[in-house]
Parts: sequence; C-alpha cells; structure tokens
Amino acid sequence: MADRAQRQPSGLRAVANNAPWVLLTAESTAFVLLAHYSRVMPPAGGKRYLTSTAVFLVEVVKLAISLTMALYNVSKTAPPSMPATSLFFSLTSAVFSGDSWKMAIPAGLDVLSNSLLYIALSNLRAATFQVTFQLKFFTTAIFGLMLVRRSITARKWGLLLLLVVGVALVQIPDASTEQMLQDDHANHYFPRSLEEWKAVKQGSGSGNSGSSLHKRSATYEGIEEDILTADPHLNSTIGLLATIGAALASGLASTYFEKVLKDSSSHISLWVRNVQLAVYSIFPALFIGIVFRDGEKIAEDGFFQGYNWAVWSTIAIQALGGIFSAFYVSHAQKDARSLATTVNIILSIIGSVWFFEFELTASFLLGSAAVLVATHYYGNPSFTPTVGGSRPPPIRVDTYEKDVGEPDGSPVVPTSNEFSIKLPTTPFLSDGVSSSRPTSPAPGHARLSSSRNVSTSSYFDEK
Repeated sequence: MADRAQRQPSGLRAVANNAPWVLLTAESTAFVLLAHYSRVMPPAGGKRYLTSTAVFLVEVVKLAISLTMALYNVSKTAPPSMPATSLFFSLTSAVFSGDSWKMAIPAGLDVLSNSLLYIALSNLRAATFQVTFQLKFFTTAIFGLMLVRRSITARKWGLLLLLVVGVALVQIPDASTEQMLQDDHANHYFPRSLEEWKAVKQGSGSGNSGSSLHKRSATYEGIEEDILTADPHLNSTIGLLATIGAALASGLASTYFEKVLKDSSSHISLWVRNVQLAVYSIFPALFIGIVFRDGEKIAEDGFFQGYNWAVWSTIAIQALGGIFSAFYVSHAQKDARSLATTVNIILSIIGSVWFFEFELTASFLLGSAAVLVATHYYGNPSFTPTVGGSRPPPIRVDTYEKDVGEPDGSPVVPTSNEFSIKLPTTPFLSDGVSSSRPTSPAPGHARLSSSRNVSTSSYFDEK
C-alpha cells in the first residue's frame, strides 16, 4: 500500500510536468491548420478578414486572461478587507514598475511575428509552413549565443546545419504541382468589360467559383481582387520570406525575454510578465496594424469583415498559445519539449494530407525527416555529451567504521556503559602522525577497539 501511495504522487507529478507540452502540441497544430484554413476557405460575405484585426484581438484576449490571473494571485496574499480598487492599483504599480519597459521589445517582436505568421500561412501549405518554421531553433541558437552567451557544442552545430538542409529540401517544388500552377495562371482569365464580368459571375457551369464573387468596382484592380479573394493562389516566395521573418522575430523575442528574466533583480510572477507583454503589444497592434495599415478598409467595410467560426477559433487558440509559451522559458524538461515539437510536425503533415489534400513528394519527405531528426535531438539532454568526458562514478561513504579484528567486518556496537566518537580515518594520515581523535575517555569507560590502519576502501568504495 505504501509503495502504491508513493507511485501515485509520482505519476501525477509526471502528468503535471508533461501536460504543458501536450497542450503546446495541440495548440500549435490546431493553430496552423485552422489559420491556413481560414485564409483559403470561401470568404464570409464575399470578404476575407483582415489579419491586423486578428492580431489585435489576440493581444486583447491575452491581456484579459493574464490580468484576471494576476489579480487572482494578488488577492491570495492581500487581506480580505482590501477593496478591489486597491488590488487593481497594486497590480498596476507592479506592472509598470522596475524593468517593465524592457518588455516592450519582446512585445513588439511578438506582434511582428504573429503578423508574419498569417502572411506565411496565406501563401504556404500548412505542412510546409510547420516544417519551415522550425528555423526558429536556428535563430534562437544564434541570438542565444549573442545575447545570453549560451554555448553551442559541435554536435548541435551539426544538427542546426541538418535543420537548414532539411528546410531547403522541403522548399524544392514538385514538378507536377509547378506545371499545374503555371497552366492555371496561363488559363486564368480576367474580364475586361461589364458583359464579361457578368459571364464570369454567372459561372456558366465551368466549375469555377464565380457564384461567390462580389464586384467592388468597375476597375480591373477591383475585379482581380474579387477573383483572388474567392480563389486565392499561394505564393511560395512570399510565404518563405514571411516564415523566415517570423522565425527571426520569434527567436529574438524568446531570447530577449529569457535574458530579462535572468537579469531581473526583483521577483515578478509570470502572470505579471504576461500582463506587461500584452499591454505593450496592444500599442503596435492597434496603431501600426489597424490604424496605419488597414484603417481605410476597416472604415469602409467594418472591423469584423469576413469573420466566421474558423477566424474566432484561430484567435482563441493563438491567444492561449501565447500565454502558455511564456511559461516554457523556465521549464526544465527539454526532452519533453523536443518530443512535443516532433509530434507537432507529424500531426501537421497528417492534417495537411487529410484536410487539404497535400501531396507528399520525395524531397518533402526527405527534408521533413532531416528536420525531425534535428529538432528532436537538438533539445534532448541525453544527446548532449558531458563536458570533460564521462562522469566519474559516485562515492559511497560507509556509516560505520569497521574493526579489522572482526572476521565478518561487522561494526562494533557499544554497550550501554560505553560511548565513543567515531571519525573516519583519512588517506593522508599514516602511522606515526597524530590525528584529530579525542583523548582517552573518562575513567570507568573502556575505549573501543579501533585500528589506525583501516584501508581507505572501507569509506571510498567505487560502485
């Protein structure tokens, strides 16, 4: 029963330690598949949603969740008589005090990375994006080498090189797919008059998506925009550049956030750090993304244009993933993280084949295998060699001093009228050299027999 009671807490502890990585795997896979689907699915109301509004809502949801949890943590240590306004002011002073301004840098980088993720998923297949985005391991290693002076072994450099080679293989286009896209662009027809526009809009049984087109203007630009909105085409070059930019921004943001946590002299909870990140992220998402970039489109067609269940689900999943990722910086289980990344890539490939009819090619399979090997072993501590060779065996120190006069080597147990102070002999002392043993015991007590020539192996036995 005692063994069973001890096994249960250890099992629960293992589940609690691995649960964040299971959630991370599910969140990342679901976000990639849903975000790609929301960018290529038939648009709601003839309009596709603006990615700047999605990025802004992600930061709003993160701020709401982080603020609620931070207030809850503050309330646990506050007296019951403290009013809610005092709790809020106490949290506000904690958020904007000390080195909180340093959170503006990773917050702005997170907004940039999230914006580039939507651009990448609008132009790449979900599986291709998931494999290519593992370049964040390479960027994080480079920024970690520069900012936090993290050493990189020769084996890890080899794995990073394998990662880059695998991503390059994944980007090799399939000949049949490339020819199909060229034929599609060659046969793509843009109407040049209102009569031709009406013919395209009717669809005339040719299998195109003319029924879902909505004319915005009589100009060629408006007609082309309507057709591309209803039937978007993937641009692998733009998708690759956006993925590389997102990997750079993500690697720099995570490394700088880790540096701030290590250099901070005051202890600040991670929920307060999440509030700081969300507060400083709202400003670039609002003023740069919404006001400056898409302000005219939002004023014309509304903030929630093109929103449906897929868009809302993508926003919610990305917000939760952004909160979870802040806790992984200080998480010590790197083997679980590498396993989660491997499973994430595999699930994304399976989901792309199952939902989006993604065709696997030889170059993609070979590149994916290289990326899987690199990402799995890069973060696995068992793969990292110990500096200075193999670790020496542990030293075992015996509890009792053994009397060499006893044939079985059993310890001498004093009687009730005897006492002794047992100190182990050291290998540096030999006969004729005084030691630190105490003087003779008081009268009436006999000294226990002990040998000065006890072998040092009695105390330092190698396993």
